[in-house]
Amino acid sequence: METSVVIRVTYAMVAILGLLQARPAMAEPLSRYVTVNGVRLNYLDWGGKGPPLVMIHGLGDSPHVFDDLAPFLRGRFHVYAYARRGHGHSDVPEGPYDLATLTEDLTQLIDSLGIRQTNLLGWSMGGNEITRFAGLHPERVSKLVYLEAGYDFSDPAFLKSFVATIAAAGPDSLQLRSLDTFRSWCRSAVFGRETPWTPGLEAYLRDITRVGTDGGVQTVPGDRVFGALLESDASSHRDYASVRAPALFLYASSFFPRDPDGPEVNRRVQAFERQADAFREAQVRRVRREVRHATIVRIPGTTHMSIGVRRPDALAKRIREFLLAAR
Repeated sequence: METSVVIRVTYAMVAILGLLQARPAMAEPLSRYVTVNGVRLNYLDWGGKGPPLVMIHGLGDSPHVFDDLAPFLRGRFHVYAYARRGHGHSDVPEGPYDLATLTEDLTQLIDSLGIRQTNLLGWSMGGNEITRFAGLHPERVSKLVYLEAGYDFSDPAFLKSFVATIAAAGPDSLQLRSLDTFRSWCRSAVFGRETPWTPGLEAYLRDITRVGTDGGVQTVPGDRVFGALLESDASSHRDYASVRAPALFLYASSFFPRDPDGPEVNRRVQAFERQADAFREAQVRRVRREVRHATIVRIPGTTHMSIGVRRPDALAKRIREFLLAAR
């Protein structure tokens, strides 16, 4: 082999090894169960060194949505995430699903883990629980992170438009006919085609679905629970004034990705996004007025669902810097 070729190969190997060494250990989280507030909840434990960080997913999601982010945080925090009642592999009770109940689930989960004080991260609807918990138990909260969660979804006009857009952009019977077709829909309509499909997103996909004997897919939660949680969202007005802990608000640039395969869906989505832009700016102004110690950061080129998975290393760096800064 010529010397120049050997040199190029050597440099390539060094570069690859450097990239591998820069990445955190990608060990799978431990999946555990705990009974709290009358329901059995599934939670994930990534372990880690440092103070606890408990993360809460959004409506219709799963704790596996944090699979790509958590490994970048476990070097400085002990990281947990759990499946809210009705989600993933947690119990699906008849009810209730109101904010007081969901917050009590969180409170008892933290108690069961032996955590006295913690950092909390809420994604989307998860902002409801962390806001209420911080107001009820200020002494138990170190800092808060609102990951695309700085929205008060109790605004009736916005919520109605948001739900209508979700319905229009949701999967149809053809997209639900198999796990493969549903995965393809998720890549396009949920996370966007620019987002790499990782083992973490595959675990997420399998956590939010149940595959029937015919190969067809049913999503979790089902319609009944999803409706109950939407009602909870509609009645959960944010009491930001009760939040004493420092809070980081991370905002994406849009709610939905463009759908290149569906021009009519794309038209509906873009019409919604124009309304959403004004809503987002109003929410940012409200956060600045009402949250005593708020840091607001915008993450360009991301959507409501891709913000936590497209560049998890960069996102984790922002979160670490905020959580570790002197209070």
